[in-house]
Amino acid sequence: MTTMPTRRLGGVEVGAVGLGEMPMSLAGRPDEARAIRTIHAALDAGVTLIDTADAYCRDESDFGHGERLVAKALAAWSGDRDRVLVATKGGHTRPRGDWGLDGRPEYLRQACEASLRALGVEAIGLYQFHRPDPKVPFAESVGAMAELKAAGKVRLVGLSNVSVDQIRQARQLVEVASVQNEFSPRFRRSEGELAFCAAQRIAFLPWSPLGGIGRGGSLGGRHRAFAEVAEARGVSPQQVALAWELAKAPVVIPIPGASRPETIADSAAAAGLRLGADELARLDRV
Repeated sequence: MTTMPTRRLGGVEVGAVGLGEMPMSLAGRPDEARAIRTIHAALDAGVTLIDTADAYCRDESDFGHGERLVAKALAAWSGDRDRVLVATKGGHTRPRGDWGLDGRPEYLRQACEASLRALGVEAIGLYQFHRPDPKVPFAESVGAMAELKAAGKVRLVGLSNVSVDQIRQARQLVEVASVQNEFSPRFRRSEGELAFCAAQRIAFLPWSPLGGIGRGGSLGGRHRAFAEVAEARGVSPQQVALAWELAKAPVVIPIPGASRPETIADSAAAAGLRLGADELARLDRV
């Protein structure tokens, strides 16, 4: 297992770059053998944070696929599994392959129990409220997360797709270990949440940090400065994008998705790439 620079998440030390498992579970996913090789490649590269969700699946008949896949990959890995933090989420549903929401406390408790079974653990390392449900008061959903932590079902609580105001509200009910919002060279509207997390020392996990599934390969073409810096450095534009995000704040832990071993191995190398002040300023202006 390669050593990777680390960052803190709720008091836990994890590799500075994590793995987003979603591309290995949605429609068009790779076969199971390749998916497991991809997860193993991430772990061998020093990744110790794997992010998944019960809703990472094709539809409701396949619910929990991502969690079961991660559990199977970890069981087959020869490294130290105790060093790996598995993060999952509850609150999304997948009716007929669509994306629905259910933030009711009773649903979140049910979802947590199902995730415990799928992962094969007694307590979930990091359990995240996947997305606020406009039909349910936010405080009620977060209150259920607090109850799950108090009951020992989860060790750390995180939020996903939230605003600064919602983070503040949640912190009145439970210790928030992490916030997972979309952030990438293409999508920067979470700068405010990132800055707030940095000030409060809350881990910030950018999802789709390379611009979304299937878009990473075209990163340099859409954002030319990233390709130019990459060429000068002799690395991929994807590495430059992740290194740029890591430089935003010590709390940032990008979780790029991958469906091939080569992809996550390249992304993991970004943890060791240090961009200069001039390069960072140039990328900020893109």
